[in-house]
Amino acid sequence: MRFPSSKRGSKPDCEFKMRILSEEEWLSLKAEHQDFVSPWIEAYRKRRALGQSHPVHDFLFAYYQTNRQVFLKWRPMADMKLGGSKAKEFLQDDRYCEFEEGVGLNIEAISPKDRDRIQWVENLLRQSIDRPPRFNCFGLHEWAMVYKTKAIRHEKTPLRFNPSEIARVVESLPICCTHYDAYRFFTDAAKPYNTANPGRENRADNEQFGCVHFNMDLYRWSYKLSPWIGSEFIDKAFKLAIEARSLDMRASPYDVSEYGYEPIPIESSEGREQYVKEQVDLFQRGRRLAETLQKECQFLLVSALEEMETC
Repeated sequence: MRFPSSKRGSKPDCEFKMRILSEEEWLSLKAEHQDFVSPWIEAYRKRRALGQSHPVHDFLFAYYQTNRQVFLKWRPMADMKLGGSKAKEFLQDDRYCEFEEGVGLNIEAISPKDRDRIQWVENLLRQSIDRPPRFNCFGLHEWAMVYKTKAIRHEKTPLRFNPSEIARVVESLPICCTHYDAYRFFTDAAKPYNTANPGRENRADNEQFGCVHFNMDLYRWSYKLSPWIGSEFIDKAFKLAIEARSLDMRASPYDVSEYGYEPIPIESSEGREQYVKEQVDLFQRGRRLAETLQKECQFLLVSALEEMETC
């Protein structure tokens, strides 16, 4: 299917070809997904049962409010049709239906609420993808969250510095956080140091893929668009988010060495150079992934529009 032009989004430059999967093929994909996801879910479950926390891994479950059962269940992408009798298990959900080629997503079942959410994500990505990345933030948002306060978000994780040393770093380096969901956790004392003023309403005007948190959000958005965005993409976004969160916390004022992470000392010029090197790599991979998600959203929006026009 090639996308026609639409007011709902810019026209992509590629063609989506339907993938017809045999029962053996999609069951293999399902097994690979569950083998990947299960250890993450089980480790999080055990930590919760023991009253423990992990400052890197827990973020993707707790902050993003991941429903572990939804995450564990393998779901096909919108361009997949599943063959074999076992594919009929998806028909218990009216968001799937049976086609001549096999079982797949029922685009007609996209609700107005889902369509609005898909459109919101597509619009956000479209406006952000070509915005020049900023590589001079050095992960200072985590420092700004503990600046001149006794309320530490990760209270079970020790800080590498005392309050006066944290204040020295915050006050000596420019802070240029463009991500609303990070900026809103800045302390009141730290907010005046930020060169940007990102808000909820102007998010699309500020987001850029040099931002570690915005790369993490690819997992958040794709997960929230389930089942319209399938497990194949969500797993890739989750892997990128783990790497982004690792970079985030290694550059923070927290000591994450007990979790196996070497800190990035952004308080030094050498540390800042290391941070930028890893940030650029994250940007390149995140931007490619974002382009894929944007096109998946366009596929869904235009397909839904075509279904509405034929009714």
